[in-house]
Amino acid sequence: MIFRDSLNSTPYAMGVYLVFLTVYLLSGWNVLNKAAKNILHGKIFDENFLMTIATVGAIIIGELPEAAGVMIFYSIGEYLQSLAVNKSRNTIKALLEIRPDYANLKTGDGIKKVNPSEVMTGDYIVIRAGEKIPLDGEITEGSSYLNTFALTGEHIPRFVEAGDTILAGMVNSSGVNRDSGLITVKVTSDYNNSAISRILEQVENASARKSKTERFITTFSRYYTPVVVLVAVFIALLPPLLVTGQTFGDWVYRALVLLVISCPCALVISIPLGYFGGIGRASARGIMVKGSGYLDSLTKVRTVVFDKTGTLTKGVFKVVQVAGLNGYSEKDVLFYAASAEVHSNHPAAKSILEYYKTVFPESVLPEPESMREIPGQGIKAVIGGNAIITGNDKLLQNEKLSLSNTETAGTVVHVAVNFKYAGYIVISDEIKENSSKVVKQLSEMGIDTVMLTGDNNTSAETVSARLGIKKFYSGLLPHEKVECFEKIMSENREGKTVFVGDGINDAPVITRADVGFAMGGLGSDAAIEAADVVIMEDDPLKVDEAINIAKETRTVIWQNIILAMSVKAFFISLGAAGEATMWEAVFADMGVALLAILNAARLLRR
Repeated sequence: MIFRDSLNSTPYAMGVYLVFLTVYLLSGWNVLNKAAKNILHGKIFDENFLMTIATVGAIIIGELPEAAGVMIFYSIGEYLQSLAVNKSRNTIKALLEIRPDYANLKTGDGIKKVNPSEVMTGDYIVIRAGEKIPLDGEITEGSSYLNTFALTGEHIPRFVEAGDTILAGMVNSSGVNRDSGLITVKVTSDYNNSAISRILEQVENASARKSKTERFITTFSRYYTPVVVLVAVFIALLPPLLVTGQTFGDWVYRALVLLVISCPCALVISIPLGYFGGIGRASARGIMVKGSGYLDSLTKVRTVVFDKTGTLTKGVFKVVQVAGLNGYSEKDVLFYAASAEVHSNHPAAKSILEYYKTVFPESVLPEPESMREIPGQGIKAVIGGNAIITGNDKLLQNEKLSLSNTETAGTVVHVAVNFKYAGYIVISDEIKENSSKVVKQLSEMGIDTVMLTGDNNTSAETVSARLGIKKFYSGLLPHEKVECFEKIMSENREGKTVFVGDGINDAPVITRADVGFAMGGLGSDAAIEAADVVIMEDDPLKVDEAINIAKETRTVIWQNIILAMSVKAFFISLGAAGEATMWEAVFADMGVALLAILNAARLLRR
């Protein structure tokens, strides 16, 4: 033992021991301090406790140089480990730094710099070139190029002008044709409901939603470490007591080596870091994942169900045909439809109103005497004493009205006046650029795609055929979407079912899905709140990218698990046989932990 040996040693040897003891205390003070504090708080079995017991035990049996060297190596490993962890955290931190610092509020006295939280919906703000956009809104004056990378992960500048919608977190990068780039924006959402606030909340809370793997590792470590300590005690005591010729010194040393080898650092640290890296990488690509558990679920997806309007299509409706029947002219049909829809926020209603103003710019629409909007069907109103019904097939069928044969590849809005069929309006929607691409790529991954829509069968059939979707359900009301989705889930027992939507009526289905996606750029607050994953760019191709990121994350995590368990099992067998020293033990602990962490950090570099 060190104390025994030091009695007969020279002053030089004593000086060497003092140097080693000083090195040990300096390099291991943080470990010793943490172990002591954790013991006082009842948290005994952690890596600091194991390292303290192992190195103090080594000192007691006369292995001070080895104890000092092990603590130095462990401290270096902790430092390198912190560098790797910080690199991963910096990706999330960079996202959080897009939080706007101020807003230029237009007042009667000029421009006033205020906190974004002080700006109200309907206020006007000014954004100069180089400034962050603090709130969601619509441009009323000016034009510029926006840097949208923080929200969408795309580097290509986006040109915007009066009438365009912009989101908080984007940056007004430059003007157009040597213009100043100054834009005036009418605020459409207060700060708490802006896109940037939703992102920050999702990112900050993601770590609280742990995956099953993370929860298992936490539980595993809670029981694993005490068992390891108990086994080490048996190894230290039983062989010398039961086997003739065995010494306590040899077996105590083997037990101490075992304690260091068995430290669960690699699993406890690298697995959560792997999920953190996956969430960080997704965030950098404009995909906000609300928890690591959803990354796990995405690796098991077998069916992706898409809403049509606003998800696979742009949700930008345009009137392409107006037909008057039974003595009513096209002008009559358009007039009654626009008058009934004047206060509706439905995209189809807005397109009818825009078309009416284009065709009859001088006309003023009357105020409805009464109006009732029926979700998923249409509107019933009284205008100038006339009972007006505008809506889809179901609404008119419920009113016992016969319909014209209007099989067309578009949304049809029927119009009836005083319970007499007056005609219809056909509205078309444009398919998004990447919609067919995501269907193809999901199919190549062995994932089925299904489309749900409230549109008529002809319109749904046309869109699904163009996209390559083999299965679709049309004419669905909001509650029927849920029923239809549950049927699809029941048929998909071998894997997870994803739903992708954007509207208020999609929120119940998003909530019901194994993993619910919401289009966050222009999607409804209800859908974004209900979703597990939010796509900030409104690009359906991001669904495929999210699944690929989840699979890569899962691969890295399993690589870490297999690496850690294999190396530890190998060195534990060597330690129990007396063939491993403290140096090998530290490699089996901190070396493997560092390798696993560096492997997890690869997710952020892809």
